[in-house]
Amino acid sequence: MSAIFNFTFVPWFRSVAPYIHMHRGKTFVVAMAGEAIAAGKLATIVQDIALIQSMGVKIVLVHGFRPQVNEQLKAKGHAARYSHGMRITDEVALDCAQEAAGQLRYEIEAAFSQGLPNTPMAGATVRVISGNFITARPVGILDGIDFQHSGLVRKLDVAGIKRTIDLGALVLLSPFGFSPTGEAFNLTMEEVATSVAIALQADKLIFLTEVPGVRVKPLEADGEDNPIDTELPLAAAERLLQQLPPASQPTDTSFYLQHCVKACKAGVERSHIIPFAVDGSLLLEIYVHDGIGTMVVDEKLEELREATADDVGGILQLIEPFEKDGTLVKRDRTEIERDIANYTILDHDGVIFACAALYPYPEARTGEMAALTVSPQSQGQGDGEKILRRVEQRARAMGLESIFVLTTRTMHWFLKRGFVQVDPDWLPEARKRKYSWDRKSMVFVKKLT
Repeated sequence: MSAIFNFTFVPWFRSVAPYIHMHRGKTFVVAMAGEAIAAGKLATIVQDIALIQSMGVKIVLVHGFRPQVNEQLKAKGHAARYSHGMRITDEVALDCAQEAAGQLRYEIEAAFSQGLPNTPMAGATVRVISGNFITARPVGILDGIDFQHSGLVRKLDVAGIKRTIDLGALVLLSPFGFSPTGEAFNLTMEEVATSVAIALQADKLIFLTEVPGVRVKPLEADGEDNPIDTELPLAAAERLLQQLPPASQPTDTSFYLQHCVKACKAGVERSHIIPFAVDGSLLLEIYVHDGIGTMVVDEKLEELREATADDVGGILQLIEPFEKDGTLVKRDRTEIERDIANYTILDHDGVIFACAALYPYPEARTGEMAALTVSPQSQGQGDGEKILRRVEQRARAMGLESIFVLTTRTMHWFLKRGFVQVDPDWLPEARKRKYSWDRKSMVFVKKLT
């Protein structure tokens, strides 16, 4: 059992290392719906947030309290009222919101204070700091409806929040704000989180919610043929919002999506909608390539480019498993560093998922495409074709008339893409001298038209 565990754990831990390095020092705003706490998920969510913070991420946690306030109202025989996607907060609802906020902050702080041995919180020291960081203003009267004590964010103490998270503490915010005269206003968790993310220019805004994300076909019934859209460009998200009716409840597709779009348009590069129902969803979204929910991005994370010296480590990590199983000829770091200008890579969000090198033989008007590698995580998604097209472009720019590859296992892939097999004697003289007759690699050539 131990050997099996080691076999799976070690490669997994190595695979998440690039994301650990990438996120260190970044700022995340995590918005946790009150439904997550009502569903009994607080303990595991807190454990995951503590783990993320221990890896160098600065965190602002905003909690919701919609079901908790409704429960208080029900106990007092008072109906919950909503309009325009917001609560109408009368005196009774304000009193219930204050009670719910106080109770939840107590529970959240207690959860972060745990440190029992043999638990994920053992050895964790998370300092939670709350405060009057939010100045609010009243919603007022909309379409003839007086929202009374419901408010909107007017101003944030950005400097105070930054100082606190820079000291290593976690900032905990309730959806409450106060006017300069000391009047309390009930805010929405979604607006608070979005406003904080924008004001801090956070690297991520993450909604931990009761919905699994945005469906590929949101206007149709959910089902196995309607998966989650894991990456949604900002322009596509905006078009989708225009097709959808205004949100009236959290389960509406546009409810969280509108806040993701607002954040991304205001400079937050990535906004996420992930389900709290899936254990470890925060970790899966942050440290796994495809994530588990929907990520709205204000840029194309995928970049096809020529490699630089900074990419040597990533290339080595990508090709190492294929060298071990004999798919690729082994290359040492010195060789890759020497030839780095020959490499083309596909960089996705700071992680290299595909690469290939082009070695020109100008005297023969041809070039060798070597070390073509696609990560197992993204095979079947067209990354190999993207690299091939870029190598072909580079070869044409050099005035080459063809490219060739040597392979022992992937001949069918190349045949499908216009390569034809030739005898090894076809190789340029300089390459023929380095040909390993023991390896018996097959040679495939593609003419560049």
